[in-house]
Parts: sequence; structure tokens; C-alpha cells
Amino acid sequence: MLKERRLAANKVAEQLFAAEAAIDAAVAAVAQLTAVMPMARQEANLAACIGQDALMNAMATCQQLIEARGRIIATHAALREAQTQVGLGAVNFNGNCPPGILSLEEQAAPQRHLTVAA
Repeated sequence: MLKERRLAANKVAEQLFAAEAAIDAAVAAVAQLTAVMPMARQEANLAACIGQDALMNAMATCQQLIEARGRIIATHAALREAQTQVGLGAVNFNGNCPPGILSLEEQAAPQRHLTVAA
């Protein structure tokens, strides 16, 4: 039973790391595209209005990819919790995400500090 759980967890971990790398590569590629467009416009001596819509769309795409990156980090944290639930908490799957990372919802939640009045 433990062997099957470990094999399944290895498959999930491998795919998780591949997804994280793919999102990072996509963020980098779109960020580079966003950076090169205004420079190319200037080099071609074109008016500032040329390509504005394309630049805005590239920027929005980059923002959405960064949001997706946050969601894959939250997925990683949830899978870390599931790993503990199935008895594999002590196993390192060669990930470098700390176990105490917060999910997106936890990050967005307002922090409430309790004080005791005497």
C-alpha cells in the first residue's frame, strides 16, 4: 500500500514540477515580449500609438500568467498537505517549496490578531 502511494505521489510531483516550470517559462517569454515591443517601435521610428493594444494585451497576459503561477503555488501547498494526509509527510520529492507556504486564500485573508484585555 505504501509503495503504491509513493509511486502515485512521484507521478503527481513530477507533473507539478513540470507545470511550475512551464508557467515560469511562459511568464518569462511574455515579459520579454512585453519589453521588446516598445523598443522595437522606437527603433522603427513609429508613433507611440502604434501597437498600444498589443502591448496592453501582452501586459494583461503576463499578469494572468503570474496569477496562474500563484495558483500553482497554492496547488503545491495543497498537495503538500495531501502528502501528509496519506502518510508521506517525511518524504522529499525534490521540491523546494517550504511546507508552511500559504494558499492564495490564506494570503489574501486579513490578518486578525487577538489580544487579551485584563
